[in-house]
Amino acid sequence: MRKLNIFLVLLLSALVVISAYMIYKQVTMRQNEINKFNELLEIIEDTSSVTEETTEIPKDTEPSGQKVRNLKPLFERNSDCIGWICIAGTNINYPVMHTPDSPQKYLRKDFDGQYSQSGVPFLDARCNIDSGTAIIYGHNMKNGTQFSDLKKYLNADFRDSHSTIEFETKNGIRYFTVISVKKTDIYDEIYNQLNNDGTLILSTCYGNAKSGRLIIIAKEANANG
Repeated sequence: MRKLNIFLVLLLSALVVISAYMIYKQVTMRQNEINKFNELLEIIEDTSSVTEETTEIPKDTEPSGQKVRNLKPLFERNSDCIGWICIAGTNINYPVMHTPDSPQKYLRKDFDGQYSQSGVPFLDARCNIDSGTAIIYGHNMKNGTQFSDLKKYLNADFRDSHSTIEFETKNGIRYFTVISVKKTDIYDEIYNQLNNDGTLILSTCYGNAKSGRLIIIAKEANANG
């Protein structure tokens, strides 16, 4: 009996150690992913390399606190990167990838192509940066990163105070105004309505069902480029 008790104690201790290690590994991995995105943010906000050709933001449309971005270093580092998505006052401030021949390449890869739990937001393979409708997908991470903040749009006050979405590409910045928020699933016909009407759709997982989605629908307000 004593040997059995000792065995059980050792087993439980081992399980505790393994569980603690797995938690540590998860936390470390997610923090490393956050650090990598912060590094990318520092690169595009490094104005020392900005030239006269860099896109300028019209004063009458420039959101409060907007910093000049220089996306050229990202394009040179990875040609799959086609732009940057930003919503002021939220954690949504990320590069956008596009791989038509491999639609979900960045679902579980970081900017440099290494495995990543959070992935990188990416443009629907059927869209392009000049098309009227742009659908961008991003994970709903429990640590509040990626497109997690889209849940906040279910609150009308938050939606009203964060109604502008910026989507910047090599052609300039396009500004979109949020017009609706929808709890739906992957079978929604809106995913197939690729019209030339200046629509931006941000899509993320939502709810307990694997097919559940939350989408933010926005219309283009103005553009430069």
